[in-house]
Amino acid sequence: MGVRIAAGLAVTALEQARKLPQQLAGLPLTVVSEAMQLSMRVQQHVTELAIKGDDVLSGLRPAEEEPEWATFDEDETPVTTSQETPADDPWEEEERAIAEVPEFLPSYDELSIAQLRARLRNLGVEQLEELLRYEKAHESRPEFVGMLNRRIATVKAQ
Repeated sequence: MGVRIAAGLAVTALEQARKLPQQLAGLPLTVVSEAMQLSMRVQQHVTELAIKGDDVLSGLRPAEEEPEWATFDEDETPVTTSQETPADDPWEEEERAIAEVPEFLPSYDELSIAQLRARLRNLGVEQLEELLRYEKAHESRPEFVGMLNRRIATVKAQ
């Protein structure tokens, strides 16, 4: 039994020695590949530790509702152009006073543009045009007017 094991070891060593020139040629690539795999595993462990640390720290100090540095498009004041009518125009003031919030959307003035966009899908052309008239008579926000015009065109095209 011992002689057979020794013979098997000798044959295996000889086979490995014959493969050595081929293995040497691929050795740099193998080393680089192993190093990259090790680097990726280390990065994954570091990331996992950072996530666990974030979880612990967030429990100690709750996050602000809306950080002061966070700004959204809806928060920015629109740039006024010289094409707008002057504020002292009596006809414009009368139109603003006459126009009321549409009954089918009483919370219109409080809606953000994203909230309004979600509600527009359920409205017909007449309701959309009423909203457009109301918007133009009141704040005339370019992004709201543009969105309403595009939605009216889409509904009419359907």
